[in-house]
Amino acid sequence: MLYVVRHAKAGSRSEWVGDDRPRPLTDKGRAQAALLADLLGPVATGELVSSPYLRCVQTIEPLGERVGRPVRTDERLAEETGFAGALALLGELPDGSVLCSHGDVIPATIGALQRRGCAILTEPDWRKASTWAITRTADGEFTEATCLPPPE
Repeated sequence: MLYVVRHAKAGSRSEWVGDDRPRPLTDKGRAQAALLADLLGPVATGELVSSPYLRCVQTIEPLGERVGRPVRTDERLAEETGFAGALALLGELPDGSVLCSHGDVIPATIGALQRRGCAILTEPDWRKASTWAITRTADGEFTEATCLPPPE
């Protein structure tokens, strides 16, 4: 199983001045990140990979602290990169890995998986801090995806 998390609640894009990459999580977003660490800690046995945007890194840093592993960044998960890079990462990473990306990349990636035969077992939830759990066979075929709502 692989996990793809949409970053938690960040400050307002419209109120942010300058480069969007360093826009941080809000207090609510930090609380969501802590809850995600609780949720994913028992299953996060692989790598932790994030978009280089600060809000994504901050979303899975508490998970990294909990499981004692660093969060590495990968430009293929950044905003406006499409689904190809995220699909490649999903194919490269070991089971139990957690990826964190954005509200444009994740729906595109789930759509690409579905077009390739992956069954979507739940209604999509695109809200911040939602998580997709994706099942992959031993030969690398993505078979099922389930969406978990943001932790409350």
